[in-house]
Amino acid sequence: MKSGEYYPLKTKSSTPAIVNSWNEWDPLRHVIVGVANQGCIPVSEPAIEYHFPEEGGIQGKSGQWPEELIARANSELDNLANVMRKRGIRVDRPTAINFSEPVTTPDFTHPSQIGCMPARDVLLTVGNEILEATMSYRARWFEYLAYRPLVQSYFDADPNMRFSAAPKPRLGLDSYKAGYFDDMNIADFGQIVSKADNMDYVTSEFEPLFDAADATRCGKDIFVQHGFTTNLKGIDWLRRHFSNHRIHRVNFRNDPDPVHIDCSLVPLRPGLVMGNPNRPIVMEPGKEDLFQRNGWEMVMAAKPAHAKPQPLCYYSIWLSMNFLTLDPKTVIVEETEVYQNEQLDKLGFEVIPIPFRNAYPFGGSIHCATADV
Repeated sequence: MKSGEYYPLKTKSSTPAIVNSWNEWDPLRHVIVGVANQGCIPVSEPAIEYHFPEEGGIQGKSGQWPEELIARANSELDNLANVMRKRGIRVDRPTAINFSEPVTTPDFTHPSQIGCMPARDVLLTVGNEILEATMSYRARWFEYLAYRPLVQSYFDADPNMRFSAAPKPRLGLDSYKAGYFDDMNIADFGQIVSKADNMDYVTSEFEPLFDAADATRCGKDIFVQHGFTTNLKGIDWLRRHFSNHRIHRVNFRNDPDPVHIDCSLVPLRPGLVMGNPNRPIVMEPGKEDLFQRNGWEMVMAAKPAHAKPQPLCYYSIWLSMNFLTLDPKTVIVEETEVYQNEQLDKLGFEVIPIPFRNAYPFGGSIHCATADV
């Protein structure tokens, strides 16, 4: 994590690198932005129990989201893409499949899928490699297919690119802790947090499981959250796969739904990282002072502007810190998150506010909706 350890890609070929991304802050030149097309209302499964806000009116419903909601989300996603294109950034979009179709394997059947808005969840770019994550929800088993045409085109065009896919998990009953949610009162915040704080998560250690959005990159250092969507075997697999990197396991206290790292730990630029004031970070033994030891300052994110999630949205209000860094001086932030915008302005960033709350139910906020190339 020290200065000079960010390792830009060096190639022996004269062909310009197409895939080359080592961290979360270098100037962005090429990105994937998701789409809301064919998006479906998530259905509970062994990995997760969905509890939508009552005012959303979709509790107990399934199938494709109403077309008017898809259109609103796509309008905001298209705007995000256009904002970046105007700054000279190449933007690619995935090709939605029919997410209304059930997922059927020899180990399970699930009635429908979710969508391809949150590109960050599936694809992890490390240097000149794009890695497809295992994913840990049954509904997301085939989600990688929406990105395959793009990734295949990068592989065809860039002779230095590495195209990898982690072992597809079984996601049978052995992959989860039986009855994890059965004796849990979802309304009892303390009960849920107590289990999570004791690192008692719904995923078992039967097989490696991880979502790409559980990782955040700082050059040779990659921080991976252990939680509901990434287990210890998944982190071990990443350590073996990226053997030239330092993989750091992290946990976060007081988080009732430890899923994905980009609402809890956000590297802003070399030497500066943002933490979540409600979710204290827990490092591996011996690494408790890793940031301080390497001269990094950790600032706590400003409070969210909204006291409860967006209607129809089951995500945390801490999507407020799920912004996208375009370069060490520029960030794109959801426009209504006024406190976060003000904080980033004071930290010396050019803040580009855009509307994005209509896209939230389809997979998260701005960082979730993108994947660096």
